[in-house]
Order: sequence, then C-alpha cells, then structure tokens
Amino acid sequence: MAARLRTDFWVAALRRRAEAAGAYVSIARRGAEEAGAIVIQVDRRDGRFDLYAPAPQSMLEDAATADRLFSRVAEAAPEDAARKRIEQELRFDPDLWLVDIEDREGRAFFDVVADQAFTSR
Repeated sequence: MAARLRTDFWVAALRRRAEAAGAYVSIARRGAEEAGAIVIQVDRRDGRFDLYAPAPQSMLEDAATADRLFSRVAEAAPEDAARKRIEQELRFDPDLWLVDIEDREGRAFFDVVADQAFTSR
C-alpha cells in the first residue's frame, strides 16, 4: 500500500481544486503537517453550513485506493450548530486542521463516503 499523502499537501491540493472551481478557501486552523485529521466546513453563503469529518476507519479499509475519505456530519446546519460540532471535534483532537470553503452551491471537492448528517432546515 502506498504511503499516505501528507496533510499539508492534501489541503493545498484541495484548496487549488476548490478555488479553480470558483469557491473561496481559507485554512482556519493548521494541525499536524504530516498526519493531522481534517474537518471541512462548507459555508453555502445563505446561513447554512455543511460539515465533513474523517470517515470511520471501517470505510477507509474498503477504499484502499482513496487517500482520504470524509463523511458529512452536518447538512444545512445553522452557523451555531456547525461551530458547536467543530468545538467537539477540537476537544477530541486538538491537533486537527479546519478548512473553510465558501461555495453557494455547497459543493464538496473531496471524496464523501458516508452521510451521518443531521439536517437543520
């Protein structure tokens, strides 16, 4: 099995991919450069946010060709709910990366394998 791409390289590639498609990307928090976990918040620019976290390990074993897989843990959530979930993730892993993507279409520019989201509408 090939070595996993460093987190800082993966985030840089995500940024380029999203910005090339017209989204705005900012790195709100930098974690471990080589192997940090990544949480991605997609701001739909209408008061709703989607939140993605690393997929469960069982999903990673099934997708040996993918470098990083994510599950959606919040869909169309209000900002305060998304912020609360991010705070929970930070308490669990204080060395994670937080990537913010602003995209009116709510696009995910990465592999999503599971949808565990609560929806707030």
